[in-house]
Formats: sequence, C-alpha cells, structure tokens
Amino acid sequence: MVVRYKHYKGGIYELVCEATMEADHTPLIVYRAANGTVWCRPKAVFFETIEVDGVRMPRFAEIG
Repeated sequence: MVVRYKHYKGGIYELVCEATMEADHTPLIVYRAANGTVWCRPKAVFFETIEVDGVRMPRFAEIG
C-alpha cells in the first residue's frame, strides 16, 4: 500500500520506509518526492505539528 503525504508547503511525497540512524538509533522516515529524489528526516520531525502564520498544522499530512 502506497501512503502519500502533503508537505505544508505543498509538495506530495510517498513514504518509502522507516529506518534507523546507525550512529544513534534515531528512528527515521525515508520518503520520495514526485521527481524521484529520496529524502529522510527524523520520524519525530516528520510527524511533528508546526506553526505557520499563527496556525498549527502537521508538517506532513497524510492524503488518501
């Protein structure tokens, strides 16, 4: 099953997998942009709630 997320700035990304940072065992999210580039960021950051112009929202919101 493909899970897609929309970044608060508008980009659409596909979750590839969860991973673990070798150095310190930080849980990571690996995700792919529409243009094929692959990114990763800490799971806590990927799923955090942020504030933009006084409005709280998820950094990445699941779309389906």
